[in-house]
Amino acid sequence: MLELQPDHIGKGDASSTSDHFMESDGIAYAGLHLLIDLWGAQRLDQVGFIEETLRQAVQVAEAELLHLHLHRFETGGGISGVAVLAESHISVHTWPERGYAAFDIFMCGQTHPEQAAQLIERCFQPEKMSVRTYRRGLISGG
Repeated sequence: MLELQPDHIGKGDASSTSDHFMESDGIAYAGLHLLIDLWGAQRLDQVGFIEETLRQAVQVAEAELLHLHLHRFETGGGISGVAVLAESHISVHTWPERGYAAFDIFMCGQTHPEQAAQLIERCFQPEKMSVRTYRRGLISGG
């Protein structure tokens, strides 16, 4: 099951300002950045599956998709791509021959990136998953 690092702000704990910075406990920051590693993951060479998963991740995070681009490499069958969001991005890089994938989720405003991470875990069913969560653009005070 998905476990986030201790500095993670859970759903409902953060609010958003007019410039889409997030605020929680008197701390303002640009957004949450989740770095996700999957090992022993499934379907890492299937472009259609990855595209649909990214679209669903955007939807469950309550973000707005602006553009989605995926590229499949001939050697190894790995896939790299990005979903550009009004609130930032989700990127993916896969190494199917190793069962490894790296996802990067960065979102600001009234979004829920942790929901996108949970969906990614459900879809790719990794044997092991690591999530590191960072608050980007920290401003103390609020």
